[in-house]
Amino acid sequence: MATLHSEIAAVTDRMIERSRNGRQAYLDLIQRERDSGADRPKLGCANLAHAYAGTDEQRDKLRDGRGMNIGIVTAYNDMLSAHATYYRYPEQMKIWAMEVGATAQVAGGVPAMCDGVTQGYSGMELSLFSRDTIAMSTAVALSHRTFEGAALLGICDKIVPGLLIGALRFGHLPMLLIPGGPMHSGLANKEKARVRELYAEGKASREELLDAEIAAYHGKGTCTFYGTANSNQMMMEAMGLHIPASAFANPQGKLRQQLTRAAVHRLAELGWNGNDYRPLGRCVDEKAIVNAAIALLATGGSTNHLIHLPAIARAAGIVIDWEDFDRLSRVIPLLTRVYPNGSADVNAFEEAGGPAFVIRELLNGGLMHGDVLTVAPGGMADYGRKPAVEDDTLVWNDLPEKSGDDSIVRTLDAPFSPEGGFRILAGNLGRGCIKVSAVERERWIVEAPCRVFSDQAEVQAAFKAGELDRDVIVVCRFQGPKANGMPELHKLTPPLGVLQNRGYKVALVTDGRMSGASGKVPAAIHVTPEGVAGGPLAKLRDGDIVRLDAEAGTLEALVDAAEWESRNLAPAPPPAIGTGRELFGMMRHLADEAERGASAVLAGAGL
Repeated sequence: MATLHSEIAAVTDRMIERSRNGRQAYLDLIQRERDSGADRPKLGCANLAHAYAGTDEQRDKLRDGRGMNIGIVTAYNDMLSAHATYYRYPEQMKIWAMEVGATAQVAGGVPAMCDGVTQGYSGMELSLFSRDTIAMSTAVALSHRTFEGAALLGICDKIVPGLLIGALRFGHLPMLLIPGGPMHSGLANKEKARVRELYAEGKASREELLDAEIAAYHGKGTCTFYGTANSNQMMMEAMGLHIPASAFANPQGKLRQQLTRAAVHRLAELGWNGNDYRPLGRCVDEKAIVNAAIALLATGGSTNHLIHLPAIARAAGIVIDWEDFDRLSRVIPLLTRVYPNGSADVNAFEEAGGPAFVIRELLNGGLMHGDVLTVAPGGMADYGRKPAVEDDTLVWNDLPEKSGDDSIVRTLDAPFSPEGGFRILAGNLGRGCIKVSAVERERWIVEAPCRVFSDQAEVQAAFKAGELDRDVIVVCRFQGPKANGMPELHKLTPPLGVLQNRGYKVALVTDGRMSGASGKVPAAIHVTPEGVAGGPLAKLRDGDIVRLDAEAGTLEALVDAAEWESRNLAPAPPPAIGTGRELFGMMRHLADEAERGASAVLAGAGL
């Protein structure tokens, strides 16, 4: 393993110094919880009787109190393809726990909504705050003080960050995440995108579009593009919180079952009274957070993690900001091309080498911390090997030196780009970020008159009316967490892509989010301060010249400084009601800025 790159060391040191007080307070907390927390022998008899009443086959084992009791926190529902796979997991995990003298109980369930279902509709305004709801639900599940460890069952966009935020407040417990794997490949992602653009132009029928979408999303498992859900899985590998290389084994088959069985067995080994105690709060340290950011950059992962990773870090007393991402992006090469950054899906990525290949390359090149406390016994090196089932036994094998397909995954000596996929933008319009890994270099700079909207439906209507057929920077403001919960604006991708295909210079500027599937259209997103909180996007007027420059890292309204200073802020529309959005008013009120994680629960907790 090579010497760590000096810039990665410098960014890590910056984080450690900035986080010093908060991290120490966190470590003190989990030590106090360790001293007084999971103490089943100290609980009252009535308390224990209530805890054991729901089980028959495990009751005697629970009563003797000598084995680890694993709390299962599950995001199962059968409306999400990725989480439908968890249906049988708890009953299987109970059997596998008993094999090693442990027990397991479903501690609780957490909500898991699908952004793919709510994209472009009112339910998407609950999406980001579902992460905070999941964090609180995880805390409720683990609050019974009857568990010596926990297994977190979740995969998709807000679910993994929410589970971790909640679980980290119980960081004295050993925990790991158990993935379910991606669905098998269906209609190619590029073909799906092509039909979407045809539909946006009126050249494909609704029936043709529905056929294409169902052919793409056709079975149980995670969606196969490299969006937020699959970026989650890459990050959990890089943080050492999975059984190694378990992210992208498909749901069906012996390998997936054996990986889940191994996860239960390993969790029992990390136990409260064992010789290999590895609490979650010690595993998730500054180096693990840096590793997660590096893995994201090296693979061109989802922009949503510029919000989620800071929130996860805060729950462990750590501060990471966008400058850290930007500095890391300058030295981390892009090693993968997976849709939307290429044509391959995650199944092809896995076949070509997958996360294990990327992690091995980064470790060997001194571009990732190798000295991280992981749930795997051999540390980060274990995450650079691939699992297989041989004679009904789970084994891990070394990877070939070369990629299985260098159009998808490459070695450090021949990256797709010498830099990672993100840049920070700053100027008189605020501070935001842009994902450039899928944007052609000649489109990194766009200067054009802007057209200002306060709702994504208005953008779609203007597109259909032909009002955007020109060089244009579309501004969609009042989309931040305080305004309406910061929905993803993925429905804008097809029309803006059509305009770009027609030869126009096009970009999006917003205080909202884009999907993890965002791609070829340059988009300045997460702009902070947001418009509803007095941010400068509220000063823009139709026709103002805006310059987005990802080369220089600037986002500017080219308006005379005196005039700009004198302008009044446009009023924000009132909060919408319906679809339960009114129930989340408290979260909108408490939410902090995007760079800190856009979290209400962390802000409300003073973290």
